[in-house]
Amino acid sequence: MTPTILVVEDEPAIQELLAVNLKHNGFLVVRAGSAEEGEAAIRAALPDLLILDWMLPGQSGVALAKRLRTDERTRELPIIMLTARVHEEDKIIGLEAGADDYVTKPFSPKELVARVRAVLRRRQPHLAGEVVEIGALSLNPATHRVLAAGQPVELGPTEFRLLLFFMTHPERVYSRAQLLDEVWGDHVFIEERTVDVHIRRLRAALESTGEHERIETVRGAGYRFRGA
Repeated sequence: MTPTILVVEDEPAIQELLAVNLKHNGFLVVRAGSAEEGEAAIRAALPDLLILDWMLPGQSGVALAKRLRTDERTRELPIIMLTARVHEEDKIIGLEAGADDYVTKPFSPKELVARVRAVLRRRQPHLAGEVVEIGALSLNPATHRVLAAGQPVELGPTEFRLLLFFMTHPERVYSRAQLLDEVWGDHVFIEERTVDVHIRRLRAALESTGEHERIETVRGAGYRFRGA
């Protein structure tokens, strides 16, 4: 699962620098030159992380961050504020507006990529690209391989994404609608019962290992992945 980063930056040279380095490190990049363009991109498809310049033409990045934090759809969207404002009080304003991290210009592209990965690990661990292990299961997002007690498990792409999400979010109950948003994307419009089909396929693929029992049906609520 390749994370999508939305870059909202009005300076073309900086926007290009960000896009090139993020793409080089395996991210998909969407660009916007203003808060209004950024909002339009978010309405079209929710990104996995937002890099947001403070000083934008028209509406400021801080104002956009505050509004995103009041909307249920974007409340949990990870935000890295990128700005030339270096004073402590500015950083406090940015963080209180809802930013998860605050990077000042000029910046090191390598450090920014490291911060992107750190925020994704903290806020959306299923996108961080690290090997996940629970019980006898081991899942490697980079190689797209799943092992159970050292033996390979063959999964389709949707079942793989579903298992990755479950393994990075154990013990919590998710409704079908939430799983659709998290695994398929909130811009995809399909029947909620589609989730049940892929849950059955995932359980069937894991059945011979005994690990299928970790996927629990919570009547009237959804599904939970047992981590212990």
